[in-house]
Amino acid sequence: MSSDFLQLDTPRLLLRPPRMEDFGPWSALLADAEASHFIGGPQPPALAWRGLMVMAGAWHLQGFAMFSVIEKASGRWIGRLGPWYPEGWPGTEVGWGLVRDSWGRGYATEGASAAMDWAFSTLGWTEVIHSIAPDNHASQAVARRLGSRNRGPGRLPPPFEDSPVEIWSQTRAEWSARLTAGLSMARSTS
Repeated sequence: MSSDFLQLDTPRLLLRPPRMEDFGPWSALLADAEASHFIGGPQPPALAWRGLMVMAGAWHLQGFAMFSVIEKASGRWIGRLGPWYPEGWPGTEVGWGLVRDSWGRGYATEGASAAMDWAFSTLGWTEVIHSIAPDNHASQAVARRLGSRNRGPGRLPPPFEDSPVEIWSQTRAEWSARLTAGLSMARSTS
């Protein structure tokens, strides 16, 4: 699947594959100690560049990876979120990481909802997980709003094997029941 023209639209966000123009704000997100605390910690620009290239490569080779999140009202890049399934990962994940000044606005829930719709309907995933640190209460709240439940401790592959995580998840059937209730926010265009 070509990702050149893929985008997901929500009421307030545009989700699209990362572009080279995203590197500045991507790097700033990963340099912010508080914002990057639960997504690998602060990284220098050279390491952030490698992370952006990994996402671009995953899009090219797997046909999916995290999206760049663009705030429609400002046109500003505000984070990355979406499907993620690297080698050794405990399951097919939809994760999120946003710049601090966008926290508390419901963007993570709105964007992750769109990404989950896409992962279930387009990628054919049967389950979505969120690997969340036990002390990441904000992400736990997002997972709850999405309808996911804490399934207990999980283990990430090296070099993250010493980072404690809990696996939050839900099945496609559970998600579909929520869609039937009218809770989907995504519209895919390509």
